[in-house]
Amino acid sequence: MKLHLLNRASVSDRSFSVNHNLYPNFLRVWHYHPEIELVVILKSSGTRFIGDNIEKFQEGEVVLIGKNVPHMWLNDEVYFQPDSKLEAEALAIHFTRDFLGKGFFDIPEMKQISDLLNRANRGIKFNTLSTDLVGQIMNLKDFDTTTRVYKTIEVLVALSKQENYQLLSSTSFVNAFQKADNSRMDKIYAYVFENFNDGISASDVAEMTGMNKSAFSRFFKKAHSKSFTRYLNEIKVGYACRLLLENKESITSIAYLSGFNNISNFNRQFRTIHGMAPSAYLKYYSSND
Repeated sequence: MKLHLLNRASVSDRSFSVNHNLYPNFLRVWHYHPEIELVVILKSSGTRFIGDNIEKFQEGEVVLIGKNVPHMWLNDEVYFQPDSKLEAEALAIHFTRDFLGKGFFDIPEMKQISDLLNRANRGIKFNTLSTDLVGQIMNLKDFDTTTRVYKTIEVLVALSKQENYQLLSSTSFVNAFQKADNSRMDKIYAYVFENFNDGISASDVAEMTGMNKSAFSRFFKKAHSKSFTRYLNEIKVGYACRLLLENKESITSIAYLSGFNNISNFNRQFRTIHGMAPSAYLKYYSSND
């Protein structure tokens, strides 16, 4: 899964964009861009990738993604069938942190919004937004460009006051990705996301990057503040969570599909990361749904 930098440079008379997208499926492109992105998923389901977070998504979710955070919405396979009549629909708002002028959100009066945008560097999924607030976001597409400016601020203020939200990507992933020289890390992320469930190891990734295993381990831990093995297990368990919530496979099958070579290790790593067994995780989230 190659990582792409998307050029969303605004036209000369606009500082941000609002796009209402309706396609047979979302583009299968793992990408990032310098613009902050606010997304409302209106139709479709699948798997959401934000940084090193992998979770199931469904219609109605609202997510705010910070500058240069890699992300992708990958629809379920049924959306890619030749005879599929399904649709993927979303409203996407893109703006730079300085769309109202350099340093605007850094003044004391804008602290709430500034804090929100800082949290968005990990990706924020908002839970239980009111119908009115979602309506405010949707209405941004209907305003003239001048009205959109202050209406966008109103939306950001309202989002900054939300208390029921989930931070998605890990801090260590974001910090490592946003370092000045990302060429080697880009290559590592792409390889891991493409092969994490095929039994890869630190030795495999070290060889791919042209480093010996010891040098790679030191390099990765310095960048992520965690071992590569821990990072890889978090990716695998994140994918397993998605499969668990789809509820189409047994827990044993999910363990192997996620790249674990035995059920005991899967259960142990799942407990380490989520503090509960896979069966308890499934029961908890199924009951809350």
